[in-house]
Amino acid sequence: MTDGAAIGLPPIRHNDYSPLRPAALGAWEPSLPVSVVVPAHGGQHRLDLVLAALSAQTYPDHLLEVIVVDDGSEPPLRLPEIAPPDTRIVTAPSGGWGPAHAVNAGAAVAGGAVLQRLDSDMVVCREHIEALARWHHLCDHVVAIGAKKFIEEPPVTPAGVHEAVRGGSLADAFDLSAALPSSTEETIARLDGLKASRNPYHVCTGPTVSMRREVFHAVGGLDPAVPRGEDTEFAYRLAQHGVVFVPDMAAEAVHLGLPAQRLAPERAVRLVAPYLAHRVPLRRDLRKDPGRRWLVPYVEVVFHVDGAGLEQVREAVGAALSGSVGDVVVTLVAPWPEPSAERRPALGDPAFELRLMREHFSHDDRVRLAARVSATPAPIPFRYTGPVSVPPAPRTLERMIDAVQRDRLGMLVADLAGGRTATLERTEALGRARLLGATGATAVAASVEATHGLRRAQRAEFWPAGQAGQRQGAGQGRTVPGPEQERPAPKTPGRPGPGKGEAERRAPTGPAPRKPRTLLSRIRSALLQN
Repeated sequence: MTDGAAIGLPPIRHNDYSPLRPAALGAWEPSLPVSVVVPAHGGQHRLDLVLAALSAQTYPDHLLEVIVVDDGSEPPLRLPEIAPPDTRIVTAPSGGWGPAHAVNAGAAVAGGAVLQRLDSDMVVCREHIEALARWHHLCDHVVAIGAKKFIEEPPVTPAGVHEAVRGGSLADAFDLSAALPSSTEETIARLDGLKASRNPYHVCTGPTVSMRREVFHAVGGLDPAVPRGEDTEFAYRLAQHGVVFVPDMAAEAVHLGLPAQRLAPERAVRLVAPYLAHRVPLRRDLRKDPGRRWLVPYVEVVFHVDGAGLEQVREAVGAALSGSVGDVVVTLVAPWPEPSAERRPALGDPAFELRLMREHFSHDDRVRLAARVSATPAPIPFRYTGPVSVPPAPRTLERMIDAVQRDRLGMLVADLAGGRTATLERTEALGRARLLGATGATAVAASVEATHGLRRAQRAEFWPAGQAGQRQGAGQGRTVPGPEQERPAPKTPGRPGPGKGEAERRAPTGPAPRKPRTLLSRIRSALLQN
């Protein structure tokens, strides 16, 4: 391990990577092999320029391999005369297409300890690979982000680019005075290099980004089903894994051509929106449709139900699914009996109650049955765990999430009667604890407290007096500001405005309906409101 804890550094709190002190460029000795994966579809001349710049890097040749993934180019791509010594072209496997598919194919055959994605229209400066790789020598859960500017492609040759980069200046090959700055760099500067960012994944765009190879594979690589915005979706999963995002502006690059958002801004936004809505729950601005179900829920609610009765569990599940936060999944944990064709006494079955529960919930895709709690609910961003005997009130989940978001907590523990507790955990904090080697509930809680913060609270803060048993229609709930705003959540609900980005604001939930008088009517009410 080379993480901060292993080399005696204090834990990195949130995304404040200040404890990491990288060596000056040219003043250290690299040891980690780097695999540069370049997805490409056509554009032979641009690829030639990219490889010419890579052939002039300060990172040692014997630690650098370049894998160009030809994603269905016609004619097929070829290796140019000027390229790093260990460069090869592989063909993306059939059955898929697009940048995500190509990057995954390259990562599958890469041998380096560090994976560097570089698009086939990104011409990098001489120290680009070195600048990003130095962070991975300090910490094994860093995602390093390079800088970029957009330019119109000039009439340059690979030999001219190679000479300019080897001489130490991209300006000798490109007119940087006419370059268009990246909006992500403005966000990075405004948020102190992302050290003050609440959601740093949002600016982790794909054209130049690097990470340890095991981190890439641990989160499952990129999602080929996402045709655009796949880098943002991937970065969201990296965030839930617990990584630290580090932008390094010394890793300069020029992007050949203007960004697609400038060429067709409306269509670009519309293309991304539905894919991110399903896969990035923190994009509350994209989940405004009441009653919808999404691919990745916002909250996992966990109940341990061994020894509980069916009616009690039904009430708890109904409470979780009918509150003011609508995109919820419930996990029921118990030693569930396996289905069997063997004859058994139906009425005298020792697992009678659990068999009834399993059948009652087995056809509802919002309810999962599990034998144990997973170490992390990723990619779901929050997990609530509480006693089945104390169901959440209509706004319990909403209030707890608001508190966690407002105070940037990793864990919130509400003390209930009789020594019981209800806990809301932030998934990225659990992921960080795992990356730091914490195992067991006590060690995980201590790690979460050190990196993200932990607070204990009283029941009344989240179960207001007079609300027990009330039910509320299953809406999407209020949301809090996203990374564009990077500010604490409002304390009062407000209607979402038309602003762009991850505006995590919530719509008013309205007054709770009158409490039904019978259990059957409460269940019927909850079902009708879903």
